Amino acid sequence: KARALRQTQWWRNRLGEGKCYHCEKRFSKAELTMDHVVPVARGGRTTKTNVVVACNTCNQTRGYLLPVEMII
Repeated sequence: KARALRQTQWWRNRLGEGKCYHCEKRFSKAELTMDHVVPVARGGRTTKTNVVVACNTCNQTRGYLLPVEMII
């Protein structure tokens, strides 16, 4: 499902903004990844309502934590 979602115009528009959901900093498209708000490991699904654009650092640091469990 993630591959199919990456091909949509919706995802391209999100990447085009270039803004990380978590740290709100600007990045190039190559530095951004798809991140699940509720991780798949915790029952999250790959849907438009659960997927956000995140920088590599935030995505890797966050792991399987929910946004409310993160300490920035």
